[in-house]
Amino acid sequence: MTTLKTNLKELRENKNIKQSELAELVGVRRETIVHLENGKYNPSLKLAMDIAKIFGVTVEELFEFID
Repeated sequence: MTTLKTNLKELRENKNIKQSELAELVGVRRETIVHLENGKYNPSLKLAMDIAKIFGVTVEELFEFID
């Protein structure tokens, strides 16, 4: 089983951005950000790229699949 690992929560907290603020910036619901942070949602490529752009990191630095 493949697991999604992310450091989204750490990046978001370091920039003092609330889940709701990030959700608004990328055009999703706050619940989507919650699920992303908990590794329970696999983002679309566009969403992953939009979030990575906000934090100035690559998609690979933001998300990683672990076998």
